[in-house]
Amino acid sequence: MELKKTPFHDRLVELGGRMVAFAGFHMPMQFAGIVEEHLAVRTDAGIFDVSHMGEISISGDGAADYVNKLTTNDVAALDLMQVQYTAMLNDEGGVIDDLLVYRRKFDYLLVVNAVNVERDFGWMSERAPEGVKVRNLSDETAQVAVQGPGAVEMVAAVCDDDVSGLGSFRSMGATIAGVQCLVSRTGYTGEDGLEIYTGSDKAGAVWDAIMKAGSRPVPIGLGARDSLRLEAAFRLHGSDMDETTSPLEAGLGWIVKLDNGDFFGKEVLLRQKAEGVKKRLIGLLSEAKRFPRPGYGVWSGDREVGRVTSGGFAPSLKCGIALAYVEADYAKRSTEFQIDLRGQRTDAKYVRGPFYKRPEPE
Repeated sequence: MELKKTPFHDRLVELGGRMVAFAGFHMPMQFAGIVEEHLAVRTDAGIFDVSHMGEISISGDGAADYVNKLTTNDVAALDLMQVQYTAMLNDEGGVIDDLLVYRRKFDYLLVVNAVNVERDFGWMSERAPEGVKVRNLSDETAQVAVQGPGAVEMVAAVCDDDVSGLGSFRSMGATIAGVQCLVSRTGYTGEDGLEIYTGSDKAGAVWDAIMKAGSRPVPIGLGARDSLRLEAAFRLHGSDMDETTSPLEAGLGWIVKLDNGDFFGKEVLLRQKAEGVKKRLIGLLSEAKRFPRPGYGVWSGDREVGRVTSGGFAPSLKCGIALAYVEADYAKRSTEFQIDLRGQRTDAKYVRGPFYKRPEPE
């Protein structure tokens, strides 16, 4: 199958992107290097082409109720133009996808993971009640993320509207290089920053304008995107959760509102809440020279209690970090863990929450 190209493909190649196949797209794995790009986002700003992500619109009478039934969080709590992180479950309580929901004036915009677009769209369309319209806007939408402590200032410098005062998980319409965009204060890096959506046909002008801003953001590939999200302990669908794991097992209970009406998979989560889950996703930090990788065993004493789902080198911390599912009884700070690094078990420290937290503003 021929790989798709985003609207920024030629620009990425010209910038020296090392292109690979990802989620059906031709995408850059890296430019200058993963560590260099990672640290650029932590210290100033990086620009990401995330046009491979999917955008699905749900509108019509009953749209709010339907989005609430599709997702685990409380859509009714959203103000106009507010954004919400949530999950969409199957009937067995497994995570079909994690996503963002934007409440707009005439619809709800659901931003889903690239590899799940067709699956998600089919699930939403097949279950939509009469009067609710589900549209896949992915092919006509481009998305750019600018992330890092200098990101908002860079975008504000080329934007005709004031995006600098935009609150976290809030969005607004704004014009960049004469192109109308949807701008939100969201991201997948653990840093401050903005995500910008616009039509695919005019997206190039937006990219070019941002690249000329201030000290100009560094282009970032998939490699640094993954290491940044892992330092922030952000889950990756398909690795840290899937249709065989529930959000309660994945440590996402905070986006599950069990007292808020009905949603697909709710009965399973109620049962898990009452009986307790059998496994939990935890964070582990290793000082070993080798780094944990997906599939490596996690041990406590002479017992293998789990497996790494995401792992690697953390450039900001200069050590190895991992997310891993372990048996629920072992998922606590007092447990002494080891990770089997290709036959050599090395100590690993339990970490609750993100491995990296950005500094508080002075």
